[in-house]
Amino acid sequence: MTRTDLFRELDLMSREMENIFGNFGFGRIVEPGLGRPLALRGYPRLSVREEEEQFSVSALMPGVDPEKLEMTLLGNSLTLSGERIVDEPKGVTWHRRERSAGRFTRSIDLPADVDGDKVQAEFADGVLTVTVPKAAAAKPKRIAIAAS
Repeated sequence: MTRTDLFRELDLMSREMENIFGNFGFGRIVEPGLGRPLALRGYPRLSVREEEEQFSVSALMPGVDPEKLEMTLLGNSLTLSGERIVDEPKGVTWHRRERSAGRFTRSIDLPADVDGDKVQAEFADGVLTVTVPKAAAAKPKRIAIAAS
């Protein structure tokens, strides 16, 4: 088995373990003995896209009140935090519950320097869309070549 094959196998095993344990406890880490969400792991689900001038971050947050969201940018690290509140009906038995409630924090490091003064965010239909422009130093520069 080559080194590449080994890394491929380890990556596959890691993904399978993530799927197994990500579904156990409905995608959350549970505090032992109390059954309360300690942290909502991997929430919200994110997509990060790099374009020539900016990064676009989309976060799926159905059922989250935009007034309960906080977003900070420190250097090139974007942090989203908030709370998803769900009314708990009385006298019901849950057989499966994959949409957790509680406080969450999720941070991502963007792979280039960004211009924090020009960040824009919009929340619509349960999706937070954040546009983070790249810093001038991080943008590609076209260099003229003089012919002799």
